[in-house]
Amino acid sequence: MSRAGKIARRSFLIGSAAILGGVAFGVYRVKTPYANPLEDGLADGSATFNPWVLIDAEKVTLITPHADKGQGVASAQAALIAEELDIDFGQFEIDFGAPDKAYWNTAMGSEGAPFMSSDESFMAEATRGVMGGAIKLLGMQMTGGSSAMPDSFVKLREAGAMARETLKLAASQKTGVPVAQLKTAGGAVQLPDGTELKYTELAGIAAGLDPVRDVALRDPSEWRLIGHPMQRLDMLAKVTGTQSYGIDLQIDGMVHATVRMNPRQGGALNGYDDSGAKAMPGVKAVLPITGGVAVVADNTWRAFQAADAIEIDWGPAPYPAEQDDHWAEVAASFTKDRLDKTWRDEGDAAAATQNGIEAEYRSPYVAHQPLEPLNAIVRVTDEAVDVWSGQQVPRMLQQIVAKVTGHKPGQVRFHNQFIGGSFGHRLEFEYLKQTAEIAKQMPGTPVKLTYKREEDFAHDFPRHIAMARGKGAVADGKVVAMDLEIAAPSVMSSQMGRAGVPVPGPDMQIVAGAWNNAYALPNLRVRGYRVPELAPVSSWRSVGAAGAGFFFDSFLDELIHQAGADPMEERIRLMGHELSRKVLETVAEMSSWGGELAPGKGRGVAFVESFGVPTAEVVEVTATEDGIRIDKVWVAAEVGQVIDPVNFENLVQGGVIFGLGHAMNSRITYADGMAEQANYWDAEGMRNYQCPEIVVKALENGPKIRGIGEPPVPPAAPALANAIFAATGKRLREMPFNQFVDFV
Repeated sequence: MSRAGKIARRSFLIGSAAILGGVAFGVYRVKTPYANPLEDGLADGSATFNPWVLIDAEKVTLITPHADKGQGVASAQAALIAEELDIDFGQFEIDFGAPDKAYWNTAMGSEGAPFMSSDESFMAEATRGVMGGAIKLLGMQMTGGSSAMPDSFVKLREAGAMARETLKLAASQKTGVPVAQLKTAGGAVQLPDGTELKYTELAGIAAGLDPVRDVALRDPSEWRLIGHPMQRLDMLAKVTGTQSYGIDLQIDGMVHATVRMNPRQGGALNGYDDSGAKAMPGVKAVLPITGGVAVVADNTWRAFQAADAIEIDWGPAPYPAEQDDHWAEVAASFTKDRLDKTWRDEGDAAAATQNGIEAEYRSPYVAHQPLEPLNAIVRVTDEAVDVWSGQQVPRMLQQIVAKVTGHKPGQVRFHNQFIGGSFGHRLEFEYLKQTAEIAKQMPGTPVKLTYKREEDFAHDFPRHIAMARGKGAVADGKVVAMDLEIAAPSVMSSQMGRAGVPVPGPDMQIVAGAWNNAYALPNLRVRGYRVPELAPVSSWRSVGAAGAGFFFDSFLDELIHQAGADPMEERIRLMGHELSRKVLETVAEMSSWGGELAPGKGRGVAFVESFGVPTAEVVEVTATEDGIRIDKVWVAAEVGQVIDPVNFENLVQGGVIFGLGHAMNSRITYADGMAEQANYWDAEGMRNYQCPEIVVKALENGPKIRGIGEPPVPPAAPALANAIFAATGKRLREMPFNQFVDFV
């Protein structure tokens, strides 16, 4: 394409971005960078070149604004900056930074666009540009959707390069040596004679210079960190038990609180008797909060005990009280008036499947159940509100807390913390609202709220319930048609509604993992149906793909077996996307697919794309006298570029274990409007002795870098179900599978 063509196309993309809330945003506003928040209150002699690098005479600090929930993103962000800054691990400190528009997520627009990731057409790219422009103008700072690396990969390397070149300019001014003759390494500028000037020595001079913005990024052949094994910055602290999380934080003068909320989520509090609780040792106050009651005490245990002593009259649930009624509402939603959107419609699936194969699948509510229960510390004064917690959407946190306390969002100072697991749990704000309500009633006193594990389960917003009905047809040993309908409540409407943000239009998450698989069936239709809101739900690791991916791939496996075809070969034949086909071919090679298996063994393959990452998994099981044993798993995923192969492998293995464990054992069910599962023993994951060997391979053929935190989860359930079918002949169409088979 000519340079003029490139400019015209770019101008269209940016100039179109975007129409949001009826306001058209032009090229200038979208292209204008946000001010550097590190310049506010910058000390004399300190230099900042952009929102991610701060250097003074004592140290180098790298800002890593994406929340670290255990996925190692703090280290990965730092590595991207350090790669171009020529600084080594151990030579800098990291900080999550304060919330700011400058940290808007550049990758969220692509994920939200209603186009398959393989679609690089003009319209698809234009829409992504529009959505990206809108997200920038909103200043949406968010960690989620496996977007941290796609968001960070270019801009953080550019941040490091800007700092490097400006420090070289400072060294040139100090020594008179031309910039072209200077090099950098190990946190220092190197002169031709071998003399080294540490970056910290140059900070004072660099502070008086305009940052060098015209920088070139290094060729991958020169990378020292990216693509090479690293030891994560938090590794030593975690293996020695010294890593501090939000739940470990102590603030001078703080008090401890916990809450009792209606276990029928959203139900009323009709009244309570707190006389017994107030008489208990260490109790400082029993306070009303929206929808419940809080106990404040001198330690967490005493707060827990006093909360249990309150006699409360709870109102009914605003949704069906019994689980069967939830399923009945989902089943009743396959109607024309509840059709959310037809996402794929190729060929004539209705006619091709008229007398075909039919099946129904179910995916239950599932809790997030991270190890660290919800917690936060809030201190409210007239001048400001300080919040210490782990959160994935910090700027929205400021707005929500400010609304509770009556402050302006800019007066809410947020101090993000390492998070002990989230899986979507820390995208929610109810626990922060509650802490702020308590702290507002105790001005000047830091209030630390900690949820009991049972309260955390009872007031989790779980993965949404979903059901699928499929019709398919085969001919001449091939799959020729599939018509898949999926019904579920809207995750986005429920989740964003609690944050006060309306989400118009169809919800892609109802069908994510099904509509966007790049299979080229002659006849394929995928439709989503919106179930009226039931129990409140939220994003759960991989969101819609965890259920819809199970539906699509499991039903495809049924059709392949009906056709008498090989499950791997037929998937490869049907795949219409070269990168995805390579993923399937790779996992087939890794697992030596097609080889002889011992009696009682079975293998299942599954392919699901989520967040732009084609991922294929092969699960091998043995049917023993006592139940199903999972022996081995092979995984291949296309991510464009791996930052740290060690962390990549760990994330994939963890995702597989997470996906398998929940498919085997986990669900949330409702009785009398309350979740029946209250702790880990009610919703077990995978036990250590059940964990198989997991072999991982990353493919780096794609043009875009992708995240890997969520994509290994969706293929795990269908691959396991398909393997169990291969070993036993029993087809599992509903999670969790322990309703139908035992696991050993």
